[in-house]
Amino acid sequence: MLDAYLVPEKTTVTAKGDSQPLDISQAASRVFLLTLSITSVVEQESIEVSVFTSADATTWDTKPVATLPQKFYPGEYPVLVDLAATPEAKFARAHWEVTRWGRGPNTPKFEIALRLREVPQDALREAQAEAQTRR
Repeated sequence: MLDAYLVPEKTTVTAKGDSQPLDISQAASRVFLLTLSITSVVEQESIEVSVFTSADATTWDTKPVATLPQKFYPGEYPVLVDLAATPEAKFARAHWEVTRWGRGPNTPKFEIALRLREVPQDALREAQAEAQTRR
């Protein structure tokens, strides 16, 4: 069961950047829960995080498989990432863009983590069955 950090806990981000590649090829499921945790921010700033995949950890797809819209506040922001349609994806990497505006220093400062957890097949089946009963 894959449970890893694309961006380690308590990472300080002050400029745009990329995480190290994470090998996802051994995951039994192709559905993941991506959770952005923001533990510290400065006022009047934003962060936007995207996840890209690659077959070889060298050449990255030009279109992200998931994008979390701009965030401005501390909190946890989850999103499901379904890679079932992209079996060639063997690696994942996060990319973030940060901006700051207003008075004071223009350098943004976030403290973040980005966790990628594989969603077990039985949990997916259970959720699908529950969704069917609610229709």
